[in-house]
Amino acid sequence: MGPVGAFVIFAISWWMCLFVVLPIGVRGQFEDGDIIEGTEEGAPANPMLAKKALWATIGAAICTAIAALIVVPMLRYYGA
Repeated sequence: MGPVGAFVIFAISWWMCLFVVLPIGVRGQFEDGDIIEGTEEGAPANPMLAKKALWATIGAAICTAIAALIVVPMLRYYGA
Protein backbone atom coordinates (compact mmCIF):
# COMPACT_ATOMS: atom_id res chain seq x y z
CA MET A 1 0.00 0.00 0.00
CA GLY A 2 1.54 3.26 -1.14
CA PRO A 3 1.09 6.71 0.33
CA VAL A 4 -1.80 7.56 -1.99
CA GLY A 5 -3.66 4.38 -1.04
CA ALA A 6 -3.04 5.05 2.65
CA PHE A 7 -4.34 8.60 2.26
CA VAL A 8 -7.48 7.39 0.49
CA ILE A 9 -8.17 4.82 3.19
CA PHE A 10 -7.53 7.44 5.87
CA ALA A 11 -9.85 9.99 4.22
CA ILE A 12 -12.70 7.50 3.81
CA SER A 13 -12.19 6.20 7.36
CA TRP A 14 -12.12 9.76 8.73
CA TRP A 15 -15.51 10.61 7.24
CA MET A 16 -17.02 7.33 8.41
CA CYS A 17 -15.67 7.86 11.93
CA LEU A 18 -16.93 11.46 11.94
CA PHE A 19 -20.45 10.34 11.06
CA VAL A 20 -20.26 7.75 13.83
CA VAL A 21 -19.19 10.22 16.55
CA LEU A 22 -21.37 13.18 15.49
CA PRO A 23 -24.47 12.15 17.48
CA ILE A 24 -22.53 11.29 20.66
CA GLY A 25 -23.29 13.66 23.54
CA VAL A 26 -25.46 16.06 21.55
CA ARG A 27 -28.19 17.86 23.43
CA GLY A 28 -30.82 19.85 21.57
CA GLN A 29 -31.64 23.43 22.48
CA PHE A 30 -35.10 22.34 23.61
CA GLU A 31 -33.51 20.01 26.19
CA ASP A 32 -31.56 22.87 27.74
CA GLY A 33 -34.54 25.23 27.58
CA ASP A 34 -32.38 27.92 25.93
CA ILE A 35 -33.70 28.25 22.36
CA ILE A 36 -31.90 30.89 20.31
CA GLU A 37 -34.25 33.09 18.30
CA GLY A 38 -34.38 32.11 14.63
CA THR A 39 -32.95 28.60 15.05
CA GLU A 40 -34.53 25.17 15.06
CA GLU A 41 -35.25 24.00 18.59
CA GLY A 42 -33.69 20.62 17.82
CA ALA A 43 -30.38 22.21 16.80
CA PRO A 44 -27.45 21.23 19.05
CA ALA A 45 -26.76 23.57 21.93
CA ASN A 46 -23.04 22.68 21.94
CA PRO A 47 -21.97 20.42 19.04
CA MET A 48 -18.34 19.97 20.26
CA LEU A 49 -17.05 19.74 16.66
CA ALA A 50 -13.35 20.15 17.50
CA LYS A 51 -13.44 17.27 19.97
CA LYS A 52 -15.37 15.09 17.54
CA ALA A 53 -12.92 15.88 14.72
CA LEU A 54 -10.11 14.73 17.03
CA TRP A 55 -12.01 11.53 17.84
CA ALA A 56 -12.58 10.94 14.12
CA THR A 57 -8.87 11.45 13.40
CA ILE A 58 -7.86 8.96 16.06
CA GLY A 59 -10.43 6.45 14.82
CA ALA A 60 -9.33 6.90 11.21
CA ALA A 61 -5.68 6.40 12.16
CA ILE A 62 -6.60 3.14 13.88
CA CYS A 63 -8.68 1.98 10.88
CA THR A 64 -5.85 2.87 8.49
CA ALA A 65 -3.34 0.96 10.61
CA ILE A 66 -5.59 -2.10 10.67
CA ALA A 67 -6.06 -1.89 6.90
CA ALA A 68 -2.29 -1.62 6.42
CA LEU A 69 -1.74 -4.67 8.65
CA ILE A 70 -4.10 -6.63 6.42
CA VAL A 71 -3.16 -5.29 2.98
CA VAL A 72 0.65 -5.07 3.15
CA PRO A 73 1.27 -8.78 3.95
CA MET A 74 -1.20 -9.76 1.22
CA LEU A 75 0.67 -7.62 -1.31
CA ARG A 76 3.96 -9.22 -0.30
CA TYR A 77 2.51 -12.74 -0.46
CA TYR A 78 0.88 -12.34 -3.85
CA GLY A 79 3.79 -10.38 -5.28
CA ALA A 80 1.92 -7.25 -6.26
